[in-house]
Amino acid sequence: MTMRKYKNNDKRLAIIAAMTLVVILSMTSCVTPRRVNYLQDMSHGSQIEIENRFEAVIAPYDELSISVTTSNTKQELAAPFNINNNNNGNRQNGNSYLVDVNGNIQLPILGNVHVAGLTRLRLQDSLTAMLKNGGYIDEPFVMVRFNNFKVFFLGGATGKVLNIPNERCTFLEAIAMLGDLDIHVRRDHIAVMREINGKMVMRYLDPRSSDVFNDPFFMLQQNDFIIADTYNNGIVRQEFSYWMTIGSTVISAVSLIVSLIILKKAY
Repeated sequence: MTMRKYKNNDKRLAIIAAMTLVVILSMTSCVTPRRVNYLQDMSHGSQIEIENRFEAVIAPYDELSISVTTSNTKQELAAPFNINNNNNGNRQNGNSYLVDVNGNIQLPILGNVHVAGLTRLRLQDSLTAMLKNGGYIDEPFVMVRFNNFKVFFLGGATGKVLNIPNERCTFLEAIAMLGDLDIHVRRDHIAVMREINGKMVMRYLDPRSSDVFNDPFFMLQQNDFIIADTYNNGIVRQEFSYWMTIGSTVISAVSLIVSLIILKKAY
């Protein structure tokens, strides 16, 4: 009778220990995701209309690649427009043009052209019209690309330069290009800083919420800075202490279960 009583008690203790372990593991699995998971308010089938559509506009100090071509039988007409010089007469590599402080570039034959404020496609259309209306080429094909679309990341002890292959990059795309963020980065306090009308403007974005899609800084521009804050030392110490406490509790619970199993086998 006594032996049966001990066995029943052992079963109860084992069940209690197992339940305690499940609760602890549940706690450890639900705290961190709330802090780091992206777009937590979205579910399968969610649809969010993006209000702020974006095309990069040309600004001073941008570097543009411009090429002019035409039909195969008239390539010689396009050749003079593919020899570029800057305002000081210095040759640059290929067909790259540096936009000066006033927003202008110096093109062969066409001369000084104001490009600041135009999108890549609008500049293509404008140069095409200039070549046609000036009687230089009947059927010109103009291609304009950004050579220096870069986004800069500063966070903790790291810094990176992201070279964007086209003129469109979103905030989330930049994070993906970074290989995600460190676990200690504050997702609710990620800044995007850019120059607007001679002033540096900063906004804080939170990728954990779908509201990020309609932030005016969600679509990045060339030379934007992404600045990530890490948790301060006090919070890090609290996190470390918290996880150490949970780890100790888990180890204790596992030890208890093992002891009970050994005790049961001994009987």
